[in-house]
Amino acid sequence: MNESPNGKRGGRPAGKRDRPMAVYVISVAAELAGVHPQTLRIYERKGLLGPARTLGGSRRYSDEDIALLRRIQDLTSSGLNLEGVRRVIELEAEVARLRKELEQARAEARHAVEQVHRQYRRDLVPLNLSPVRWLPGQR
Repeated sequence: MNESPNGKRGGRPAGKRDRPMAVYVISVAAELAGVHPQTLRIYERKGLLGPARTLGGSRRYSDEDIALLRRIQDLTSSGLNLEGVRRVIELEAEVARLRKELEQARAEARHAVEQVHRQYRRDLVPLNLSPVRWLPGQR
């Protein structure tokens, strides 16, 4: 997982431009996710969540954060402890990254094959298909 601007680990890159719009205060985010605000603070301490911060230091949560909170709730209600949840989320992110990388590699391979086929077509010389009669003694 990546570190947020405040040094905490979160589920996405810390760059301000990369972050989705974080608009929810902690009480609203907790209500939307169906948890207590203290639970969000615990998740942040455990490195499961990295909310944005205002200049004054207040937490702000995005829709992506709310979706992550719901995913955490699903996993904990399935019986995973917080370390297990952290590992599952980390592995899901890695799988998503690897799928994207694989699709990019496949696209590059398709492009390379197309380039080779185009080159073959350029190298082929069309033959005149009209019959030529050869007679012995002619050169």
